[in-house]
Amino acid sequence: YLGFPTGISGGDLARRAVTQVKRFEVELLTPASVTEIDATGPNPSLQMGDRSQITCGALILACGVAYNSLDVPGALELEGRGVFYGAAMSEKDAVRGEDVIVVGGANSAGQAAMFFSGYAKSVTILCRASSLTKSMSAYLIDQIAERENIEVRTNTVVNRVAGADRLQVVSVDNSQTGANEDLEVSAMFVFIGASPNTDWLPPEIAKDERGFVLTGPALGSRHFPTSDGAQRDPYLFETSVPGVFAVGDIRARSVKRVASAVGEGSVAVQFVHEYLRA
Repeated sequence: YLGFPTGISGGDLARRAVTQVKRFEVELLTPASVTEIDATGPNPSLQMGDRSQITCGALILACGVAYNSLDVPGALELEGRGVFYGAAMSEKDAVRGEDVIVVGGANSAGQAAMFFSGYAKSVTILCRASSLTKSMSAYLIDQIAERENIEVRTNTVVNRVAGADRLQVVSVDNSQTGANEDLEVSAMFVFIGASPNTDWLPPEIAKDERGFVLTGPALGSRHFPTSDGAQRDPYLFETSVPGVFAVGDIRARSVKRVASAVGEGSVAVQFVHEYLRA
């Protein structure tokens, strides 16, 4: 993300964003949850968690995704106590000189392994597939191969995690040989995909087979009526409901990167203005 050459945590970035939007007198409702969207009327109506309602001329959905959890014994109990979803950069000092595990075979897992290898004694990548080449970029594979304290184990899955107050043991199976092994580690970072936070959206908002929201050209031949009785194509990032837009990770075919999500949000605002003017 441009402007942070040494990285920045998600929490710090969010806090800076809140400070910035407050300067523009944006109203923030937090904590607040939207439980339902009524998209059947002329304007979207939001049902809030406190049973209040908000009706708006236009709406941008930026609900993001949730990391898929590891469904093995002990994972839920040790979440946040050695078991992490995503790269918890704030844990770099806690893993300094320790043995850690990264679960996953895509770029996010490779990037996390490279990051933690600069602090940890050893980093072990556990990949379900037979090779990293199926889902990880070549440049990352090359970097990992050159890093002496990173070990890659393919055809390997986690079957159990254990620990008293914090993670201590990760039990793994090799799907080819059937061998089982207990690895003593202090942290495990899991990257096994993510699911969009869209299952609460109404059926009027079209989604693909994985639950990601369809927008713009992805809606195919869908057209919307205009005020003069004509038809128009959906705006870029507009969903199947006129005036409702979707940006970031919940959007189908989006690039799952913070820089592109920010760009989509800024572009969507321009189309909101165009929609409201029309």
